[in-house]
Amino acid sequence: MRLFVRDRRLYASFFSLLFITAAQMLISLGVNLADNIMLGRYNEFALSGAAIVNQVQFLVQMVSTGVATGVTVLGAQYWGKGEIDPIKRIISFGMKLALTVGILFCFVTRLWPAPVLHLLTNQEPVLEQGVIYLRIMCWTYIIYAVSNTLVMSLRSVETAFIGTFMSIVAMVVNIFLNYCLIFGNLGFPELGVSGAALATLASRAVELVIIIVYVLFIDKKLRLSLRDIFGWDMTFAGKYMRVSLPVLCSTSLWGVAQAAQTSILGHIDAVAIAANSIASVVYQFTAIFTNCSAGAACVVIGKTIGEGRRDMIKPYSRTIQMLFIIIGLFTSALLFVVRIPILNIYNVSGETYDLANTFLLILCVTVIGTAYEFPTASGIIQGGGDTRYVFLVETIFMWGFVIPTSALSAFVFRFPPAVTFMFLKSDQILKCLPNGIRCNRYKWVRDLTQSSPTEAAEK
Repeated sequence: MRLFVRDRRLYASFFSLLFITAAQMLISLGVNLADNIMLGRYNEFALSGAAIVNQVQFLVQMVSTGVATGVTVLGAQYWGKGEIDPIKRIISFGMKLALTVGILFCFVTRLWPAPVLHLLTNQEPVLEQGVIYLRIMCWTYIIYAVSNTLVMSLRSVETAFIGTFMSIVAMVVNIFLNYCLIFGNLGFPELGVSGAALATLASRAVELVIIIVYVLFIDKKLRLSLRDIFGWDMTFAGKYMRVSLPVLCSTSLWGVAQAAQTSILGHIDAVAIAANSIASVVYQFTAIFTNCSAGAACVVIGKTIGEGRRDMIKPYSRTIQMLFIIIGLFTSALLFVVRIPILNIYNVSGETYDLANTFLLILCVTVIGTAYEFPTASGIIQGGGDTRYVFLVETIFMWGFVIPTSALSAFVFRFPPAVTFMFLKSDQILKCLPNGIRCNRYKWVRDLTQSSPTEAAEK
């Protein structure tokens, strides 16, 4: 049994998607890192306040990604079959749901910013800066929901470079405006954390303009129109919801869980908040290939099923799993090497510096598990059509183990923050076994493109 197949199409498709989406994420995280560094140099409370708000942003991203993943999973299989019209109809329905998500989050956080953030921390100086930041950031949630859905829809038909171009432009806009508005350079007013929020809002708006122009006037695969995007078509609503609802629930609960994790650390002290913010950004920056490999695997597996090449599913799956392990080992080594040089850039207290370094050392271990368990479930299994398994395994491990044990560690036994952090990341190792067993039983291979009577009548 070969661990690596000799099929150039697999490697060409997987690595092209991986590198393009990784470049996009690298640029996006570069913007986040620049925000962190600039706010860290400006004021540690401003850094912590923005970090708390970023947990709300993360929840928005997770819910929006859950909506868009349904489009990607279905779209990849229809792309494999060479059918474009179903993809356009699925995008149309997914867009309505994405807009609903963005508007809902904007409405809630705009009206009740302090109560929302109070769920994450009780540190008053941090809350004060966070509320200022959130009052502006809330408008980005609507913009992001639309642009992210369109980018992931294009990814299902193996068009990924536009996301990278968007991120490059947004990076330039964001960093320039951060420099001007946070510190008051080049004649601009010194706005501190408000300036960082305004810079992010401007960069999100630029991203939206770019993706709308591309899908309407440049893209030749889907040839979407405004009617395709915003029209009302319920033909594939049932199929979309069957596929997307477990993903939406999974990503939403994951986002809530991450906010709960931040809340646990946030109720310890401001040092733990700042250290976690720094460690998270550095980790995300180095774990790009780990995160992007899931999306690449999802499209490759989904397209292969859509093409009817079921005989290639097993060898493709084995090879991709080996690639995940290699990526994990590489990421762990990279994170270990770069952690100190990046930490030295920050202007933070010695206590924050030491705790952030400890968090990063823990992540050097857990990232190996993350690189395997996450893309195996969210890439291979989910791309194969089994979206319910991901929901079940994430819910059981996160809410049945991670959150309870972490809360006990922090608030009952009052263990040091580093011990609590280990509990928070323990599922990244624990999920490797069930995900590996599930993946190698191949019960997740499902053709989602089979027409229902309603869809057949529409055709």
